[in-house]
Amino acid sequence: MSAPIKVKGFTNEILDWKAWLDVVQVEQATPGQVAVLEESHPKAKVSDYYLFLVHQPEILRQRSTAFNAIMYAPGGMARAERELASTVVSRVNGCVYCASVHAQRFEQLAKRNNVISQIFEDPETAGTTERERAISKFSIELTERPNEVSAESLRALREVGVSDAEILDLIHSIAIFAWANRLMLNLGEPVFPAEAG
Repeated sequence: MSAPIKVKGFTNEILDWKAWLDVVQVEQATPGQVAVLEESHPKAKVSDYYLFLVHQPEILRQRSTAFNAIMYAPGGMARAERELASTVVSRVNGCVYCASVHAQRFEQLAKRNNVISQIFEDPETAGTTERERAISKFSIELTERPNEVSAESLRALREVGVSDAEILDLIHSIAIFAWANRLMLNLGEPVFPAEAG
């Protein structure tokens, strides 16, 4: 792993996240809450994020099902490109925690992080290829100006080789981060390594 990237308050370091409101204590959780935590994420029982969201276990179950299908389903857009879009959206929305997580996932999948530095510096110009630049620009447009997305916006993606199925995956990835970022940003805050413990 290369040296950590730290640009304009964003990083690819592993961060923690602390809820501002009371989380469910695992030892006091109902069997239904425990079941949802176990099916949601391997670290859900130690994550403030999941331990807060499990106050409403059925919503968390549906959120996890949708998130996992959008981000991990086989076929369609490459997983690294979904992570690229998620990182751009998180950067635009100012979600430091989500940007760090998805920057790490992109790097693991793509085996490089050069575009991550670019996203953190200026997502408007980020991308090491025409395809990456088109994905970044579309991710910004759909995040900031969803009412302005048009057939021309989609044509720009198709011109760099993004298929119709990949466009659908891309839109799903961008859209779910409108939700994920808002939960993270409004329910707690990132904890940087130096602040932990």
